[in-house]
Amino acid sequence: MATPVIETEGLTKHYGSVLALTGLDLSVESGQIFGFLGPNGAGKSTTIRLLLDFIRPTSGRVRVLGQEVRHAGLAIRRRVGYLSGEPALYEQMTGESMLTHAAHLREGAVDRRYVRDLAARFEADLSVPIRSLSRGNKQKIAIVHAFMHRPELLVLDEPTSGLDPLMQQEFYRLLRETTNEGRTVFMSSHILPEIDQVADRVGIIRAGTLVAIEDPSALKGRALRQVEVRFAGPVDHDGFARDLSALAGVRDLVFEDGIVRCTVEGAMDAVVKTLARYPVEDLVTAEQSLEHVFLAYYDGHGPGLGPREEMLDAP
Repeated sequence: MATPVIETEGLTKHYGSVLALTGLDLSVESGQIFGFLGPNGAGKSTTIRLLLDFIRPTSGRVRVLGQEVRHAGLAIRRRVGYLSGEPALYEQMTGESMLTHAAHLREGAVDRRYVRDLAARFEADLSVPIRSLSRGNKQKIAIVHAFMHRPELLVLDEPTSGLDPLMQQEFYRLLRETTNEGRTVFMSSHILPEIDQVADRVGIIRAGTLVAIEDPSALKGRALRQVEVRFAGPVDHDGFARDLSALAGVRDLVFEDGIVRCTVEGAMDAVVKTLARYPVEDLVTAEQSLEHVFLAYYDGHGPGLGPREEMLDAP
């Protein structure tokens, strides 16, 4: 069995009295895009800083690319492409000068043609001082910088921030090319549709605790479906309500103007079989997305979760 590219055991981080991360057990395999999903303050950036040895854990262990981060942080970072949620660029330099400087620091490990190709793909202007660029155009240069040495692992914190929709799609294509080459992407985001679109596996972090880790299709299977039924004729509302309410996963049943609306958690098979006994004219279910399950976890409907907790305001 191959060694995971990222592996954490009981990873915990306190900022004084604030518990930013608690007991994180995580394993990311080679060649996949792992989406790390949660709102601001949930512990995403803290996790990334621990993975790269920018900060040290209060307790627990971290291994990246088969090495203990605490003992091999510099060696690991040479093999990683990192994009911060707030990229720190050399604002007085042009994009060309900064990327050339970064290439020199890597001592010949950078293909200059590949750098030019990346810049062209993202329409990045490398000829002007970085300080004169918009937020989105600075982000393009930060993306080129992260990918320019074809790292084994990309660690990306909110990577599409500031990009227009066309550039976002180009970025998603670059991610897939990266994993097709056997390299790995760890991508933190609070943008639900992009994680839904690109991730092979998804971890949801809530108030510093990992509450789910699965593939996106499995998470969607737990999502809540909004169901609307219109009847073709008169229906015994009380009898129908008893039949439907008796089914596992059905709740929030409401009759209004000849239409019944309810929420269904999980499979629809039993609901459809029950509806077949009634004169149904139309049946509509809302299209599923990862957003449904994300909101379910944060509203306390996820497995093993209690009432909604106040989000920590830690990094």
